[in-house]
Amino acid sequence: MATKERISLDVNNESYDVEVDPEMPLLYAIRNELGITGPKFGCGLAQCGACTVIMDGRAIRSCMTPVKSAQGRPVRTIDGLGTPDNPHPVQRAFIEEQVPQCGLCISGWVMTSVALLERNPNVNDAEIRQSLSSLKCRCGTHMSILRAVKNAAKAMA
Repeated sequence: MATKERISLDVNNESYDVEVDPEMPLLYAIRNELGITGPKFGCGLAQCGACTVIMDGRAIRSCMTPVKSAQGRPVRTIDGLGTPDNPHPVQRAFIEEQVPQCGLCISGWVMTSVALLERNPNVNDAEIRQSLSSLKCRCGTHMSILRAVKNAAKAMA
């Protein structure tokens, strides 16, 4: 039986203390302990990107990241980006391009795009494609996603 530890998390600018196995995936702590459901469980192997969150300004796969590694580091989920009345520029661009179909992967695409554009809003097509190359969308909305990221980049520049 795994030993539980008290872990302090900063998720979406809110502080939380959870008592969990420190090796538990961050995704499980976010969803099951904190009740934040934006990041999704997809493959569980860090291959699809549905679980993507931003930690220290970088898009990471929370399904393979131990919760202990997030202690004392700010974590952002799609739930902490914008609101329905005031969406983040990337969310707005995804809505305008009507990107979502089934919706399972959208969190990963949005969060990866946000991390990219916050580091450099003046990205070119090759940089966008490279940054998003590890994500999967089974609905095939890739061209809409690329247009949305380019539009968001213009809005954030």
